[in-house]
Amino acid sequence: MTNIERKEIAPGVFFNSVTVERFKTMKLSCTAYIPLTKESAAMSAMLSQVLTKSCEEYPTLMEFSRKLGSLYGATVSGGANKSGDVRTMKLVVSAIDDRFALDGESVAQEVSKLLCEVLFKPKVNDEKFDGEDIEQERRQLIEYIDSQFNDKQVYAALRCTEIMCEGEPYGITRHGGVDTINKIDRENLYKGWKEILKTARFEIFFVGGKGADEAMKVFASSFAEVERTPVVLENKVIYDVKEVKDVTEEMELSQSKLIIGMRTGVDSLDPRSQALRLMSAVLGGTAHSKLFNNVREKLSLCYYCSSRYDSRKGILRIESGVESENIEKAKEAIFAEIEEMKKGNITDFEMESAKLSVCDSFRTLDDSVDGIEAWYSSQVFEDKFRNLDEKVQDIMNITKEQVVEAAKLLKLDTIYVLKGNQKEG
Repeated sequence: MTNIERKEIAPGVFFNSVTVERFKTMKLSCTAYIPLTKESAAMSAMLSQVLTKSCEEYPTLMEFSRKLGSLYGATVSGGANKSGDVRTMKLVVSAIDDRFALDGESVAQEVSKLLCEVLFKPKVNDEKFDGEDIEQERRQLIEYIDSQFNDKQVYAALRCTEIMCEGEPYGITRHGGVDTINKIDRENLYKGWKEILKTARFEIFFVGGKGADEAMKVFASSFAEVERTPVVLENKVIYDVKEVKDVTEEMELSQSKLIIGMRTGVDSLDPRSQALRLMSAVLGGTAHSKLFNNVREKLSLCYYCSSRYDSRKGILRIESGVESENIEKAKEAIFAEIEEMKKGNITDFEMESAKLSVCDSFRTLDDSVDGIEAWYSSQVFEDKFRNLDEKVQDIMNITKEQVVEAAKLLKLDTIYVLKGNQKEG
């Protein structure tokens, strides 16, 4: 994977380019980073959708789509997420690479202009967004939140995070909640948009074979016209646990969910984070992991049982689906596997399988411009960007002793059970 070139083109605005000539397409993303609050979560979720449907120059969906069609069928999309205690709002355009455009046309330049139109010149009237657009996106956001509730595996994981991180920005739901979304109107959405332009940190990524310089000039010119006062972004990693939270909620479903949240105190800036990542894979990240082989297969206590390490917040979460009568047994079996790891009972096969799995997951990202963009954009809060080979080598160099020490960092914080009290339907 090619290394990245990075330049600050405005206060708190960084343009990152990765030259890759293996693909016929390019990808350009512009991500705003702001402090995570309920209001910012809801506002950015709404904006990420409203902004990508039209703009001042192309105010209708038909006109906007026609413009995209003229750019060899380019696509524009948006999304919002959270990275630790930071909220992200991403605008993305995908298009044909300049090397394949006709008559020397720079598609990268044109799609950059369009993305800047979307971001800086949206369809507004008297400092208000279009009411119909807002209502349409409000309905879709609420439907999405409802779908998360209906997926009990997703819902249980979200509830565990809410309980575990209560009082922390990270405990805020991804889109701020239905009540907050319902408070968004034409005026405050406009104010929220202006606030993002002024205070957000922006990371722009260009992945393609040709056109990075043209794209950078467009963004530099657009940001030069905006008054910028970038906000300081904070991300708090907690290790001390004053009291273990043990929460059980009942619902009408046949399969109970057991979620265990643990603190590690190790985030992506800590040199031990890669050992934590590998430790999570050994514990429950692969089909050869301890939780899968022992708790699920040998003991038949779970329908699924896996672990996931969030390096931004230093949190490890173990998720499982169990029969209600097996909840306590599954809990005991999971903790027993963690204790075995702390004692050093990890086989060479488990280590090698975990390393191969983690490295393979890295390598799959190198198969597309989307994956490469995701690879580098996930590292914006680390001390430096590392390419694929560097991170693969980091993983392969980790020793069993380092994994054991990583396991010893696990500190129980929250046990959440979504208990089924009867058959569904």
